[in-house]
Amino acid sequence: MTRFSLRSVVVTAAALAASAIVAPVADATPGAVVSPGMEIRQASNVCTLGFVDPAARIAYSAGHCRADGPVTDRDGRVIGVVSTSQDNTPDGAVVRTDQVISDYETIALAPDVAVNNILPGGRQLVAEAAPAMTQGQPICHFGVITGESCGSVERVNNGWFTMENGVVSQKGDSGGPVYMPVGNTKAVIMGLFNSTWGNLPAAVSWVATSQQVRADAGVVNVAAAQEANAS
Repeated sequence: MTRFSLRSVVVTAAALAASAIVAPVADATPGAVVSPGMEIRQASNVCTLGFVDPAARIAYSAGHCRADGPVTDRDGRVIGVVSTSQDNTPDGAVVRTDQVISDYETIALAPDVAVNNILPGGRQLVAEAAPAMTQGQPICHFGVITGESCGSVERVNNGWFTMENGVVSQKGDSGGPVYMPVGNTKAVIMGLFNSTWGNLPAAVSWVATSQQVRADAGVVNVAAAQEANAS
């Protein structure tokens, strides 16, 4: 996988809430609305928001989008701060199909922003049980540069997958939602857009990512508890 400065778990709301390592949140600018598929900016990085949990007020995007300072919308309005992140595939890295990819960030949303889980096309994006991902499975991706594109899963690898037959991507689509449409009103999150593997768009899986988030949160929480006990 060669990343072109781009860069995809079924969990309960309680698990998602526990996954975020909450950092102090900057005051939001009134009027900011947070939803999956929106454009987010971190310093000079432009990316796409992948998943939003309205109950826990946590959002997810690609870890390689992280930069110093708060996360803002395209108009510069603060929406939150990154609470934890992972990115183990630097720009230009070549990735084997058996290699595990970690590329996520959780964003603790500011208290004053409005939050919803509606994709730009109108579907509600949810984290629900879904069939095991297989080659040929229908899949869609939304990025702020390319919009919605749909096709099929090309190959399932070790916690990540590639897509073909109509799925497209460009710089700026990083972190965007990859999902399975369910009728005209709902979509189930399947991954977060990561990068390209050769000429194929690729995503880290939502299942693998949520497991990484819970593991990372546990490590940090243990360290915090030990520090508190020592004080």
